[in-house]
Amino acid sequence: MNPDDRREHLRTSMSATVKVEHETLGKFVFGTRDISDGGVFIAIEGQQFAPQLGDKVTVQVQGLPIEAPILHMMVRRETPEGYGLQFADSNP
Repeated sequence: MNPDDRREHLRTSMSATVKVEHETLGKFVFGTRDISDGGVFIAIEGQQFAPQLGDKVTVQVQGLPIEAPILHMMVRRETPEGYGLQFADSNP
């Protein structure tokens, strides 16, 4: 394991479509790259989505046979490819 990798949860590759809503930036649809017990990584693929670390968003998986729950998450990590979001109830 990379000593700079501070993740506490094992990540699993997962490709899903999610709707992300930010209070001031609006609604967006992104693909996911991976998920863990702590959160999910969304790939922004060039879309104009630029939240600040610590911002709160809601996330809902799209394309399921039933309506998925709306999850409350926080922006925790930024990379050139996208953002790492942490489940709000897993914040210390």
